[in-house]
Amino acid sequence: MAPLFSREWWLAFRPARTRINARERFRLVVGVLVGVFLTGLLCHLASDATLSALPWLVAPLGASAVLVFAVPASPMAQPWAVVGGNTLSALVGIAGVHGVHLLGSPELAAGLAVATAVALMLVLRCLHPPGGATALMIVLLGIADPAFAFYPVMLNSALLVVAGIAYNNATRRPYPHMQMPPDERPLQGEAGQLDADLDLVLARYNQVLDVSRDDLKALLAETRLRAYDRKLADVRCADIMSRELVTVQFGTPLQDAWALLRERHIKALPVVDRTFRIAGIVTLADFMRAADLDLYEGFDGKLRKLVRSTRSAYSDKPEAVGQIMTRHVRVASEQSRLVDLVPLFGSTGHHHIPIIGEGERLVGMITQSDLVAALGRAVDPSV
Repeated sequence: MAPLFSREWWLAFRPARTRINARERFRLVVGVLVGVFLTGLLCHLASDATLSALPWLVAPLGASAVLVFAVPASPMAQPWAVVGGNTLSALVGIAGVHGVHLLGSPELAAGLAVATAVALMLVLRCLHPPGGATALMIVLLGIADPAFAFYPVMLNSALLVVAGIAYNNATRRPYPHMQMPPDERPLQGEAGQLDADLDLVLARYNQVLDVSRDDLKALLAETRLRAYDRKLADVRCADIMSRELVTVQFGTPLQDAWALLRERHIKALPVVDRTFRIAGIVTLADFMRAADLDLYEGFDGKLRKLVRSTRSAYSDKPEAVGQIMTRHVRVASEQSRLVDLVPLFGSTGHHHIPIIGEGERLVGMITQSDLVAALGRAVDPSV
């Protein structure tokens, strides 16, 4: 909290910039016009027909219209808040008029009426700022007829809500603003932690917010996602790739390649030519396919037969890496963004992506483990 009369304290008086575009400004201004006009027109017709002695529109409705059309997602702008808050406050104001004679002070009666209206709106979950104005207006005007709470106050409020439902939904602003139903099962993982953190922060803040908890949670989650995307957008393949490469050539015997896979505990070997350019890749799947290991009978025997070198001039099985390797290899440059590789790992079944540099020479390798580690660091830099 900034000290009183400090520079930061004075800056708090500066109005905040409204972060909406011209189209949204036009939408809400027209909404207020349509809502107040239709409400006033219909209530005026009703007044001329049966209730000409009573006013047909109350001033606090203008403030209610601002909430309904400018901030339709606000908890204070929801139908129950508008109708319940205004009607309840009107009844409290009428009671306050009768209390002026007991209190002997119109100022005290006005203050008590507004305070009581706010207290009851909090209890009944219909806090609506214009409700305070409704209670105050009735005390100041000395309106003692209980019917005033229902006409024009309740009717005004109900018609404004109907106009808000029609106009907001027609302009793609959900109203009433649906809240997520409570989940009986506690959320697990990061989603559950976000819920717990948000509840703790709101408890410490301990102030009324003009935004629902669910909307606040959604905004926080989207903000976190945008930050996550921004961090990943800056990560290049060169930043996370493995540079200590184990490679083979076209003529490398299968026995030697199999030994490298087992000794280094890896699942793929890039096949390079003499200039260190990618010629293919040999994986465990290639060995299994060449050994016809789709049939499980004689698993060990088939694999040993495949990798065992044939000393004769003629062989009826593959002898070198080049004979079983996958020739069409998806590669990426070292300056490629990591996010561009995610679809390759996720949907195409790739487990290893060779990384090429200047002259299309092999400079590194990215595995699924490297990708997962990078994603973890983007979420938590301390990982």
